[in-house]
Amino acid sequence: MSVLVAGGAGYIGSHTVLALTDRGEDVVVLDDLSTGFTWAVPERARLVVGDVGDQELVNGLVTEAGITEIIHFAARIVVPESVADPLGYYLGNTVKTRALLEAALKAGVKRVIFSSTAAVYGEPRVDVIAESQPTAPINPYGRSKLMSEWMLADAARAHGLAFTVLRYFNVAGADPEGRSGQSSRQATHLIKVACQAAAGERPGIEVFGTDYPTPDGTCVRDYIHVSDLASAHVAALQRLRTGGENLTLNCGYGRGYSVKDVLDVVKQVSGVDFPVTLSPRRAGDPACLVARASEIRAQLGWEPQLDDLATIVRHALAWEKALAHRRAAERSGAMP
Repeated sequence: MSVLVAGGAGYIGSHTVLALTDRGEDVVVLDDLSTGFTWAVPERARLVVGDVGDQELVNGLVTEAGITEIIHFAARIVVPESVADPLGYYLGNTVKTRALLEAALKAGVKRVIFSSTAAVYGEPRVDVIAESQPTAPINPYGRSKLMSEWMLADAARAHGLAFTVLRYFNVAGADPEGRSGQSSRQATHLIKVACQAAAGERPGIEVFGTDYPTPDGTCVRDYIHVSDLASAHVAALQRLRTGGENLTLNCGYGRGYSVKDVLDVVKQVSGVDFPVTLSPRRAGDPACLVARASEIRAQLGWEPQLDDLATIVRHALAWEKALAHRRAAERSGAMP
């Protein structure tokens, strides 16, 4: 069996490729490298540079490589950007997912794991969000992902597709062995940006909104370590292979930290008191997103190993230092 990982040169995708290849899986990565990196794909996986919306390419890969499952990460993920460019997000996240699914089904693929988001819940009126919570996304990013979830469910009813949708809460950290991490300079994720500030890559950090209905006025999020998230994908794959029914699962730890909480931990772990600027709210940011995480444990037998905010921050900071060395080597010509 071979697994096609769409978007496998990116942040979460590359960690899942590592988890798959560590267990001996045959992995083909399809990535356009718009936000991914060739060096993030381990040598044990095959990298094909291309667009997930290219049906001829996908069909050929499935046939030639004997693909039996697809794990689909390829997407645009920045909420404010989706508000400014909604049609671009519907193209990248919805239209191309439709094309990928059609090509996969025509080539005989029957198992798909889809990378979704807590943004599909919008602004829920509960402190902890279960999978049964109504979906009501408030930005184009969340809507584009929810539309893809609907397509999966409809394709399952019509064509016998087996799928698992994983709704991520806030993903952070880096591979504990230092093999991959969040590498884009334009990243907007809080822990990444705060670690860049602590490492001197940014002059400081901007906090958007201090008047939310939360204990300290800043947004509250459920942060999950990227390697724990990768292991959830492996568990979901194993379950589908044994005939498990279609599922939609939250991916989080079930506890929330505010923006101020996170900044305090980054400062403590790094020992750097970087500047923080307080600014008005951004469009499309809900006040609180915390997962009810019992279902993923029950259905997948998943047990997180890195459920600790300070550990997440330590790994993220170590990755920033590794990135700085890599970039210095690239500038000097010491690295291809």
